[in-house]
Amino acid sequence: MTEPIFFRPAESLSAGEIATLTGATLSDPSRSGVVIRNVAPIDSAGPSDLAFLENVRYAAGLQSTKAGACLITERLAADAPPGLLLLVSAQPYRSFVTVTRKLFPQALRPSSLVEAEGVMPGASVHPKARLEDGVTVEPGAVIGPRAEIGAGTLIGAGAVIGADVRVGRDGSIGAHCSVAHALIGDRVIMHPGCRIGQDGFGYLMSPRGHAKVPQVGRVIIQDDVEIGAGTAIDRGAIRDTVIGEGTKIDNLVQIGHNVSVGRHCVIVSHVALAGSVTLEDFVAIGGCTTINNHVTVGMGAQIAGYSAVNVDIPPGGRYGGIPAKPAKLWMREIAAVERLVRRSNDKSKTEHESGR
Repeated sequence: MTEPIFFRPAESLSAGEIATLTGATLSDPSRSGVVIRNVAPIDSAGPSDLAFLENVRYAAGLQSTKAGACLITERLAADAPPGLLLLVSAQPYRSFVTVTRKLFPQALRPSSLVEAEGVMPGASVHPKARLEDGVTVEPGAVIGPRAEIGAGTLIGAGAVIGADVRVGRDGSIGAHCSVAHALIGDRVIMHPGCRIGQDGFGYLMSPRGHAKVPQVGRVIIQDDVEIGAGTAIDRGAIRDTVIGEGTKIDNLVQIGHNVSVGRHCVIVSHVALAGSVTLEDFVAIGGCTTINNHVTVGMGAQIAGYSAVNVDIPPGGRYGGIPAKPAKLWMREIAAVERLVRRSNDKSKTEHESGR
């Protein structure tokens, strides 16, 4: 069985072209014609590969690397072996990503898993649905009545687009996603298994049982949002659930009804946002964090992973812990507890030894 190559570079680049593209400085301008065809980790790169080194933790691989060229910081460049072509950059990883995007533009947006074009046999498109030119619908996908799909968008195998849903242009709805009661912007990427627009979790609890609260809002997903596999975004109860422009959401995130997520937020996997949470623009949330209902997180705030947020966080705040609190206070409390534990252990050891 042959080993498949899933991503092939769209072009090759010379070291000089990479320097121009990234603003890096070549260690040996006479070798600007060295051809780079691929990217690879520093410890496995070959003569036609570009590697990078930014973290001293991986510096051991520098001496033995066979990379054709290496993006590297000025400080680490001093330890490079003779003969290794260096591209000195203030931010090697950012430069490396710039080159990778140039070599592999097809990896920036999911393509058809079955290399389909147009509406494939086995897809079900309602007669009242409207598809613009260049839409791809893979086998098993279902598009409901009055749904509208913009030009260049891919609807993956087994995906379901509900009645009256709007999906913008040049997007990708992954395999087995379900999208209902939603308006989706342009260039939105949903990875496989997303659940968008289902009921929010709302009940009136009582000793006689729990009465369901009707969820009559929508989900609004603005342009350039990316949503990871298995993420669920509930529709609003009496207002819309909104995901702002450019926001990036990891796999397996739960976003409750009436949540408002601002522009260009980053939400890492296993985060849970309870109903009516508000994230202002450029908020970043670490993995496995929970945020209680009706909490507001201010613009540019950052929340550490494994936190539980029960209070509003001001703009620019750095919070963490259970319950979440300002990061400096949280770290001081952890240090204080560790000191108390050490003292207690030392005291117990002394008493034990003196009792012998």
